[in-house]
Amino acid sequence: MFATLVAVLVAGAPAVAQTPPAETLFRNVRVFDGTGAPLSPPTDVLVRGNVIASIGAATAAPGATVIDGGGRTLMPGLIDAHTHIMFSTLPQAALLTADIGFVSIAAAKAAQDMLMRGFTSARDLGGPVFGLKQAIDAGLATGPRIWPSGAFISQTGGHGDFRLPNELPAAPGSFGYADRIGAAAIADDATMVRTRAREQLALGATQIKLMAGGGVSSAYDPLDVTQYTEGELRAGVEAAENWGTYATVHAYTPRAVRQALAAGVKCIDHGNMLDDATAKLMADKGVWWSLQPFTDDGSDSRFAEGSPSRIKQLTMYAGTDTAYALARKYRIKTAWGTDILFSAAAARGQGQLLAKMVKWYSPTEALTIATSGNAALLALSGPRNPYPGRLGVVAAGALADLILVDGDPTRHLALVADADKNFVVIMKDGKVYKNTVSR
Repeated sequence: MFATLVAVLVAGAPAVAQTPPAETLFRNVRVFDGTGAPLSPPTDVLVRGNVIASIGAATAAPGATVIDGGGRTLMPGLIDAHTHIMFSTLPQAALLTADIGFVSIAAAKAAQDMLMRGFTSARDLGGPVFGLKQAIDAGLATGPRIWPSGAFISQTGGHGDFRLPNELPAAPGSFGYADRIGAAAIADDATMVRTRAREQLALGATQIKLMAGGGVSSAYDPLDVTQYTEGELRAGVEAAENWGTYATVHAYTPRAVRQALAAGVKCIDHGNMLDDATAKLMADKGVWWSLQPFTDDGSDSRFAEGSPSRIKQLTMYAGTDTAYALARKYRIKTAWGTDILFSAAAARGQGQLLAKMVKWYSPTEALTIATSGNAALLALSGPRNPYPGRLGVVAAGALADLILVDGDPTRHLALVADADKNFVVIMKDGKVYKNTVSR
């Protein structure tokens, strides 16, 4: 009985409230299937339950929902491979001081807004998001499918250390606020890294997030610092691998990335400051590169000009063009994500960060990365995948996460920047959450 209770608390109750209709038929749509292929000629797509049943001429069953696409583009739901849903919209100071109940309610609103921007799946790389995921899966809240990491694991003075200076030195066995709410987990030797990773896995983590180098928003660590030792990182990697999944790291510099690769990580998040040799090493090892299109375009005003974080941010921005060039040069498995933090305005611009990818990719390439490409990274969690089934494609047998776009995003990627106007139908798991075309 105890085991059953724990399983329910961790995995969440069955999503009874989100039971989809028996059938939904999209008529007269042109399909972008998520693989990079050209748009199809006008066709029909039949969804039965939460799965795409067929593509081609179809007849709707009595009582089915029929949506007349009018020649619009039907594409897979978008996937953000680097999110922090609990931290996306509130200022950092509020997150470090507010009641966790308020933070959770703000996060539930952020999750709903994310889904209504067409993001039907998200890899959450740090934060106390387990409860929100459970609520969404149970139909108590609205939002994307979530692959949670739980608390990001950090050394003292690392990118996940948000304690105030007057809290250091910490008393033995003490926990800061971020630790107590499950936002971060400070661990300073291999044994504790292993323990903290196992705790996150026990709570339902689909992958482990380790802080391996300096960061922009953290107070103590310059960008150039390397965090943890190879052995400490390996402890987290082994804990994840023993659960059939993987570890990813936050890292920007060649030294931090090389140490993480030596420890066996399967994904590098960020890496905007990498050099040619390190990028080639990533390609040789077949690891994923989860890059974000960070450039100084005025869209991120969180940090005052001249502040330490702003200086670090500009240093990181300077490497983005080179990073994308290296990813393309070595054909590295590249994911797309936003890493939006502490800004409601930035969260509203989630789609704009995808539209920005035309600086380095064609619209079709960018859409492929944000659909089937990111879905392949999600699948790296193996048996820890909380949503078995094929995602990121429009194909018979795939899960029915779909967007109907008023226009052709394979020619005009800017359409994804204004979901409110251009995404006329949004479906997740066979359930229609938005429909401004027909009823």
